[in-house]
Amino acid sequence: MTESKLNYIGPIPKLLAFEREAPAWWRRIPLAALLIVGLPTLLAMIYYLLIASPRYVSETQFVVRAAGQSTPSSLGVALQGVGLAPTQTDAFAVHEYISSRDSLTELSRRYEIAEILGPQGVDAFSRYPRPWEGRSREALHKGFQRFVTVGYDSSTGISTLRVEAFRPRDAQALTEALLGGGEQLVNRLNERSSADAVAQARQARDDARARLSAAQSQMTAFRNRERFIDPSLAAREGSQLIGELQTEVARLRADRAQVSAEAASSPQLPVFDSRIRAYERQIEAERQKIAGDADSLAPMISAYEDLTLARELADRELAQATAALVTAEQQARRQKLYLDRVVSPSLPDEPAEPRRWLAILTVFATSLLIYGIGWLIYAGVREHRQD
Repeated sequence: MTESKLNYIGPIPKLLAFEREAPAWWRRIPLAALLIVGLPTLLAMIYYLLIASPRYVSETQFVVRAAGQSTPSSLGVALQGVGLAPTQTDAFAVHEYISSRDSLTELSRRYEIAEILGPQGVDAFSRYPRPWEGRSREALHKGFQRFVTVGYDSSTGISTLRVEAFRPRDAQALTEALLGGGEQLVNRLNERSSADAVAQARQARDDARARLSAAQSQMTAFRNRERFIDPSLAAREGSQLIGELQTEVARLRADRAQVSAEAASSPQLPVFDSRIRAYERQIEAERQKIAGDADSLAPMISAYEDLTLARELADRELAQATAALVTAEQQARRQKLYLDRVVSPSLPDEPAEPRRWLAILTVFATSLLIYGIGWLIYAGVREHRQD
């Protein structure tokens, strides 16, 4: 074996040889610590300090609230915690839309998303697509989600949207477009709920109108069949006539009694008796017309009152349904949900990502933790073998 081949013995043997020849303070550092802690930290420093491209973050805050709703109270916050806040659900619907494929499709009609998320000169691990990512719609959607973050603060009801991009104007433009899409979603929710409410109220009005028309038709058929406009009125007129006849009978009886007292054999007595019997026959006939057999007014009055009650109920339902329709149409012209901007999309003047030293410290702490756990496991196994 030649001397050049002996000198090139690979990185690990070289590291072992360097450790044997290193100073005493270096040899006290375990090789595993250098590989597990030092090497990842060194790579992280090289990447974050020399390679990683800066990213600008545009942030906006908004709140989804119902009409007339103010800032939630302590009780409102508590109720939100148990799922009793409808506007919280509407806010989450806006969140889902912002990170959805529909939102990405709308953005793609206005912007070249792939070019914004992966401009020239950006490092391969920050941009879209990364080396292991494809260029399909699914891959673009996943890559898009890396640059968009939306959160919700349950104590205030405020949502925060953060969009990262490699140019400040791109970050602000995407934030503005996503927020505009959320506003359009809220408007569609308003229109859908209003349209449904108006359609249901209109259907209820039409049904009530049909029932009233049917009741009126039944009333007309009853009047044509029985040849009475109002049997109740006829019965009242008959009762009034009976009362008048009875009054006349009482007067005739009083006159007869007076004549009989003055002259018991007066020729007027048979006339009084004849007139009294005629009146009594008329009273009985009128009573038979009102009640007493199948052709009397009593059965017709019962049927007529049922028809009248049905018509009154249908008329009342129509009035209520018409009022409900008017109310629904008035509410449809008023917006129920609002997406209010608390903070407009910002134009960043300096990059906020990546947080280089924080990322390096995170890598160092994670590697140190892994090394510590591994060392504890190794020490435990070695002690167990010695025992």
